[in-house]
Amino acid sequence: MAWRCTGKTNVELVNNMASSRIIKADSAMAKVDRANYVVHKAFAYEDSPQVIGHGATISAPHMHAYAAEHLLPYIHPGSSILDVGSGSGYWLPKKGKVIGIEHIPELTEWSEANLRNDGLADALDPRTSKSLRETDVSVSISGRPYDAIHVGAAAPTLPEKLVEQLASPGRMFIPIGTHFQKIFHIDKDEHGKVTKTEIMDVRYVPLTDREAQE
Repeated sequence: MAWRCTGKTNVELVNNMASSRIIKADSAMAKVDRANYVVHKAFAYEDSPQVIGHGATISAPHMHAYAAEHLLPYIHPGSSILDVGSGSGYWLPKKGKVIGIEHIPELTEWSEANLRNDGLADALDPRTSKSLRETDVSVSISGRPYDAIHVGAAAPTLPEKLVEQLASPGRMFIPIGTHFQKIFHIDKDEHGKVTKTEIMDVRYVPLTDREAQE
């Protein structure tokens, strides 16, 4: 089962997810050591979500893996990718240009330090470093459509402003719901037609503002 991919090392964790056919063996996740993105290092390679402070969590590795694999058809060198609720920064070092949005300033600073500690300082661009409130998600960051959008917390309803920011073609991977949540693909084809597809049941922390998390 996906949640049984726990390993003793990052390599073992990634290999277990590959054996479970969640990711491919050459996944970008093999190049990012999860120990640099968690608070409690002893549990870095457990396949479970972990608290990172301020009411936020880092998702279980298999959920990050699912997100990466489900968005992969839309990610290529030169792609524009938006990560909403980037938290620890774990999902940011992917192919293409990734812009992370995090409304907790302390998490923004921590995520930048995490990337540097993981030897990925090149992933940081001071021109696009953002510390934004959730309500600012409605603003088109850097004025571009995004080939892929990853949302790392559950929205009560589909944010139409994010749909508007999807490229044609493009895909959003997003958990939606309150008491009961599901992952959806929001696909926009080359003609701008939007399709919403239910993927799986999940449990995420809510997409919210800073006051609600403190």
